[in-house]
Amino acid sequence: MQLGLGAIHELNDEVLQFASQLGVPNIIMHSPDLPGDGYYDFTALLRLRTRVESAGLTLYAIENVPRSHYDKVLEGKAGRDEQIENVCKTITNMGRAGIRVLGYHFIVLGVWRTGNNPLGRGGANVTIYDHAQVANAPLADVAPIDDETMWANLEYFLKAVVPVAEEEGVMLALHPDDPPVPEIAGVARIIRSIDAYKRVMSIIDSPANGIEFCQGTVAEMGDDPQAVYDAIRHFASQDKIAYVHFRNVDRGVPHFAETFIDNGYVDMLEAMRAYQESDFKGVFIVDHTPGIVNDTRWGHRGRAYGIGYIKALLECVGAG
Repeated sequence: MQLGLGAIHELNDEVLQFASQLGVPNIIMHSPDLPGDGYYDFTALLRLRTRVESAGLTLYAIENVPRSHYDKVLEGKAGRDEQIENVCKTITNMGRAGIRVLGYHFIVLGVWRTGNNPLGRGGANVTIYDHAQVANAPLADVAPIDDETMWANLEYFLKAVVPVAEEEGVMLALHPDDPPVPEIAGVARIIRSIDAYKRVMSIIDSPANGIEFCQGTVAEMGDDPQAVYDAIRHFASQDKIAYVHFRNVDRGVPHFAETFIDNGYVDMLEAMRAYQESDFKGVFIVDHTPGIVNDTRWGHRGRAYGIGYIKALLECVGAG
């Protein structure tokens, strides 16, 4: 088990030095702006990887391609076959450039929050979701899209791209819907439970069909910490987790607030023990860190606190 630095949209010397100084060996790039007409160009991916390696670090994953690369796939619209072909080009180019994990989501309307307010410990800014405030939201332009349609779209996508990923040695890692509610603005959100994740794994049995385990979103699915630990053990023991968004919340839907790692309802030491006991070999990154007083726009202080906490937990379970 290792640490990673995620939510990196632009690679620069400051990012690499920050990771190096904190002893974080892995970088996860988020939707990098790279050349390519609807896909990521091989040479650009290769240069990205070698730039990271020049600092003595590893480019562990790319998290999310731009939505414009597969919006028709998400919505099941005409043109999705061409977009799937381009996604396959990205996967092929990643594998041949030596980048082994592609995180992705299947969320038409993206992550939703209803607030980002100073309601965390000591007045820290935290993101909040209250489903009552969006229950009557106007229908989205793409609505209605129901569960059955979203599942059919996802299955169509997976059956096309997973064989390519397996051949190229790339693991596809699916993020759950955040927040994990049935629908927002008339659009279904299907990866909202552990059973949904299990269903995804059953669509196509392949080591390339994996999970980006957002522990915070899994915690949002209910109020039972044991269910979180059980989910970790279930998927980690099957080598289905590529990497982890290691964050905490105060409760599950329909209303929750994100918290500092040590201030939510999930015991993060117990969670770390679950990963260790399940022989998890992937990477942990901080995610949605609360806003600390006088922090930078990029959140250096909040990130450093979270990274230090994870390093301590890894030491506690003998994995540091």
